[in-house]
Amino acid sequence: MKERAIGGFFVLLTTLIMLLPGGIVSTIILGVISVRGIYEFCRIYKLDKTILAYISYIATVVFYVVLYLNRVEFLFPFVLLLLMLLLAVYVFTFPKYKDRDIATIFFGFVYVTILLSYVLRVRSLKNGMFLSFFILISSWGNDVFAYLVGSAVGKHPFSPKVSPKKSMEGFIGGIAGAALVGYLYAFIVSKGMAGIDINAVYCAVIAALGAIPSVIGDLAASAVKRNNEIKDYGKLIPGHGGILDRFDSVIFTAPIIYYLVVLII
Repeated sequence: MKERAIGGFFVLLTTLIMLLPGGIVSTIILGVISVRGIYEFCRIYKLDKTILAYISYIATVVFYVVLYLNRVEFLFPFVLLLLMLLLAVYVFTFPKYKDRDIATIFFGFVYVTILLSYVLRVRSLKNGMFLSFFILISSWGNDVFAYLVGSAVGKHPFSPKVSPKKSMEGFIGGIAGAALVGYLYAFIVSKGMAGIDINAVYCAVIAALGAIPSVIGDLAASAVKRNNEIKDYGKLIPGHGGILDRFDSVIFTAPIIYYLVVLII
């Protein structure tokens, strides 16, 4: 329990340092987290020390540089170029790598780097520091309420083959809890911070809708671990596992929060 508490403090501190400053500091920290996440993902398939993985690490750094420079029009062409580069390596080193290796590396880049980069995109919006905390409310806040409600009244399994302990009651409780925290957070901040005038009801809706993909993200990461018969993605964070163990729900929540904010607020 002590180890888990220390790990949780480390994650919280890192996340606050990532979200509060914005700009280059947030970009660097999120870039490091993404590279580590890519490494953990590649290691599952024993590709972490291959040229394919190193290309993905470098591509992640370049991706964040492009994002920091706000040249979003280059992001899609860059992803296409990455795919072409991976296929070029596949061709010129044939038969060293299999087609599934290329698919794995490319999927890992999209899954980790691109989806996590939406944390930075939310932070870069107007009132981004305020809005970025909805990612945490919808992911980690949902986790807390889902656990509390599920432990208290959970009876109906939500996804028994992937995560037997998760219940339908916990799923609903997590969404409701995220909505409540989102509403209170928006209400308090809008009253206490000058320059932020935001509808708390809209924020509750955003937090609730963002909590739904959070659950899918958590289950998707668990499914990958079950498929590959591993307990955790890594041991970087004491009591929590690796980056992907702790940020699995954030990976799915961040893009949804970004587009919900753009559409609703």
